[in-house]
Amino acid sequence: MPGRVANAGPAYNLPMTLPLLAVLVLLAACCAALKWRRTSRGLGLVAIALLLALGCGPVPAWLLEHLQSAYAVKPPVAWNTRNAIVLLGAGTESVAGAAEPGVFSYARIVEAAGLYNDCRKAATDCKIVVSGGDAAHTGLPEATIYRDALAKLGMDAGDILLEPDSMNTWQNAQFTSAVLARYGADRVVLVSSGIHLRRSALYFAHFGVSATPVRADYLRAVRSVLPLAYNFALTDFALHEYIGIARYRAYNWLGWNPARVRPGDA
Repeated sequence: MPGRVANAGPAYNLPMTLPLLAVLVLLAACCAALKWRRTSRGLGLVAIALLLALGCGPVPAWLLEHLQSAYAVKPPVAWNTRNAIVLLGAGTESVAGAAEPGVFSYARIVEAAGLYNDCRKAATDCKIVVSGGDAAHTGLPEATIYRDALAKLGMDAGDILLEPDSMNTWQNAQFTSAVLARYGADRVVLVSSGIHLRRSALYFAHFGVSATPVRADYLRAVRSVLPLAYNFALTDFALHEYIGIARYRAYNWLGWNPARVRPGDA
């Protein structure tokens, strides 16, 4: 089996846009010192244009629109005999010595709990599969921490299945597909942030999981006269998703990903 995976790469907390701007400014300064005035002015103008396009909102708004628009309207779910709601993690934090869900995770947790309640009204066999290992090194897997949060919302602990080993979205899909197969799920709902659903649904499909994607949150850029740090962060988030999708397609072409599993394959 190939040793490479489509999701290997930068995490959300690694900035991309601001370092790019810094490099452009540094190059412009070096060119000015070498008296390459036309090149220096050109690089300076590119840096200013990029600063405004990113920080004032147009570029992140366009990037987010193409990632999220297909998931803006939450689809109706036709519950079946054995239903699984897959909850993808959004990080954890260690606060005052205790591990808890990350700040971006609560919308996902609430959405998954709401879908579980809807499922229980229409079907008798409903499970939430919580996927995520200890990527933040808090001492507990994301799956365990999120399970405790769901239990506090009144969910039956017996209806929460854990996948506590995955360290990224690719492994979320790979390891969770095995959990779903053992459970025998005939209806799968995939819950994550709107910005994350396109990539995660692509990865899950690679491992033979045909899921109904449901967004928990929807990010929007802020249009502003002055550049905002928030818009730079959104651009980094969006670029991370596009890079993950492009890497997946490139690795497929190169034959570096595991063989694709078709729904119904043994």
